[in-house]
Amino acid sequence: MAQKKTANTNKDKKEWVQLFNGKDLTGWDIKIAGEPLNSNYKNTFRVEDNMIKIEYDQYDKFNEKFGHMYYHKPYSYYILRFQYRFVGNQLAGGAAWNVRNSGVMLHSQSAQSNSLGQDFPVSLELQLLGGLGSGERHTGNLCTPGTIAHVDGKLNLNHCIDSDSKTYHGDRWVQVEAVVLGDSIIHHVIEGDTVLTYTKPMVGGGFVSKDYDWKTAHIDNGDYWMQRQNTLLGEGYIALQAESHPIHFRNIELLDLKGCTDPKASNFKSYYQKSDNTRCVYGKK
Repeated sequence: MAQKKTANTNKDKKEWVQLFNGKDLTGWDIKIAGEPLNSNYKNTFRVEDNMIKIEYDQYDKFNEKFGHMYYHKPYSYYILRFQYRFVGNQLAGGAAWNVRNSGVMLHSQSAQSNSLGQDFPVSLELQLLGGLGSGERHTGNLCTPGTIAHVDGKLNLNHCIDSDSKTYHGDRWVQVEAVVLGDSIIHHVIEGDTVLTYTKPMVGGGFVSKDYDWKTAHIDNGDYWMQRQNTLLGEGYIALQAESHPIHFRNIELLDLKGCTDPKASNFKSYYQKSDNTRCVYGKK
């Protein structure tokens, strides 16, 4: 008698992956400007109370120690969600524009590929800003170190592109989602509202500006990136940014939207947006 195939009854159940285990920094690589890979200079990145904290209590001055902590696995089609809050005061020596300013880098180059002194990775920055007590200050913006993107169907060459989010003052937690669909479209979502959408992200636009070019940013292989101008960015790493103001992150999780799209497979998911049938498993999962 032929064996009866088991139906995939979990095809609609979303399988969120926890990128942070709540206990330590397993799975993350640290790169701080001027420091070797995985040197956690002055305990900048730490885990306390089930949070990733970026703190500067062991510093005397910032001294351009821009840092990023990269999840070890690249992704292309996914939803990333997390919460953040700014706390305390900015470290002495940080630029005025970095008060309550941080970000999460999407489609980033790897930690390993950074130059020793590199300030920022080539990436799409989901910029996180906190209110300053009065006035508007949007969060969920896009900043573009070494990259460019289209907004409303037109190439936008501004280094930072403003969202239409609300302003969040004080030390409150803010919920963020990034819906990333390869090199086609990316949405920034703040507290359930889509505040910015852009398309066709690619390498380009110099680094930041004529005054802040590849050399100024301490990037040793600027020629490599310039040769890749207008190359679409379809995947990359996720990185948390440290740039002089303390910030906390929690509940960092990811829903992979790329996977097996064969309904006959036991690991087929109805919500996948990109097919990769090399991942298919047949029979019991």
